[in-house]
Amino acid sequence: MAKKIPLQPENFELETNTVWAFPDRGKWATHDAKYRGNWSPYIPRNVILRYSKEGDTVLDQFVGGGTTMVEAKLTNRNGIAFDVNPAAVELTKKKCEFDCDSTSTIQIKQGDARKLDLPDKSVDLICTHPPYADIIHYSEDIDGDLSLLPIKPFLSEMGKVADESYRVLKKDKFCAVLMGDTRQKGMVQPLAFEVMRLFELAGFKTKEIIIKEQHNCKATGYWKTNSIKFNFLLLAHEYLFVFKK
Repeated sequence: MAKKIPLQPENFELETNTVWAFPDRGKWATHDAKYRGNWSPYIPRNVILRYSKEGDTVLDQFVGGGTTMVEAKLTNRNGIAFDVNPAAVELTKKKCEFDCDSTSTIQIKQGDARKLDLPDKSVDLICTHPPYADIIHYSEDIDGDLSLLPIKPFLSEMGKVADESYRVLKKDKFCAVLMGDTRQKGMVQPLAFEVMRLFELAGFKTKEIIIKEQHNCKATGYWKTNSIKFNFLLLAHEYLFVFKK
């Protein structure tokens, strides 16, 4: 007989320092790791519980596999989600089709993170996981898909995302963004800190810089051999930035 999947995580505790590690990425409710590059549900759960209250409205404008909206529903927050990819929109809708003791409303729409169909100062928390430039392509040719852009044009468009995030967030509220770095020709490209700077230029203040350890990095075979041969370290962390408006 198959083990029943729990609706909520067991023995959950809020993170209390700036290094987060989730070897067991979390498989409660409808969460899974099938959507490439999606984040562990422990991340949005920590952000949502720490920086919002029940009945608040949580926005994820790069909703992808729907993790943030599932957590919004489970924690009794209202959710608003956007993605330029209609496949991500449909997947998120399916992920949120479960019954739980919640009075929240979850809205999921196709839309561009650079131009959100939302009024000014209308959301209580932003909790999002954008693509890391063109490391993973989430579509072949969808207009507005930032995962198709190399670093420089990606950063140019992320500046617009930062401005739009500032516009729709209420004063004194928080915006959490997970971002990682990449390499080109053996050299680290500090994509995460470039994005952090864009959000600061949009008007945000940086409240927290959290290092999130990656546990799906396999230092074996091809990459292990090349890291030694070409003398570079495998990137095994991401940054979770928490901004305040």
